[in-house]
Amino acid sequence: MEIGIIGAGAIGGTLARRLGALGHHVVVANSRGPETHDEDLVAAPGVTAGTVAQAADHDLVVVSIPTKAVPGLPQGAFAGKIVVDTNNYYPQRDGQIAAIDQGTTSARWVADHLAGARVVKAFNTINYRPLGAGALPAGAPGRIAIPVAGDDAEAKRVVSALIDELGFDPVDGGSLDESWRQEPGTPVYGADADAEGARAALAAATR
Repeated sequence: MEIGIIGAGAIGGTLARRLGALGHHVVVANSRGPETHDEDLVAAPGVTAGTVAQAADHDLVVVSIPTKAVPGLPQGAFAGKIVVDTNNYYPQRDGQIAAIDQGTTSARWVADHLAGARVVKAFNTINYRPLGAGALPAGAPGRIAIPVAGDDAEAKRVVSALIDELGFDPVDGGSLDESWRQEPGTPVYGADADAEGARAALAAATR
């Protein structure tokens, strides 16, 4: 699969390396330009440095940047594309975002800014260390589950298949408006639970 990743930090960089190693072609971009990437990252199999516009020019785009930076992404570049939102809203980093403070999920807020995108919330509950080294075969005891929330069933299916390929169990997190159940401070966030535990944690979440 041809995949764009915007954001080369801990999660974005780890996903680029893992997906490239699995045979996908990954174009990774940051806000400072292709020449500023870590040399080890762009030397990884399957990984190419590119601009934000080049990374966005893919059918599946991972957005892994501070939430406050989402409005600065190129307008109109994501229509019809599957966008995987890995972000978490941290007011101490992002400043106060009124809509989210008033109850809009961060994933819905991202979707509102990326017109026409098929947004899926995933990879926001797991630390980059287990994401990089915690993969297990399907059916293995203790396989970490990753919640997947979104409004587009086909987009969720595609992202779920990638999660399984990466060595984790996809678990349905509901719609974008239900994705608060996997935001920071909820039982599933950072828990590295298996599928049964993740489903229980999602169900137990309270606002």
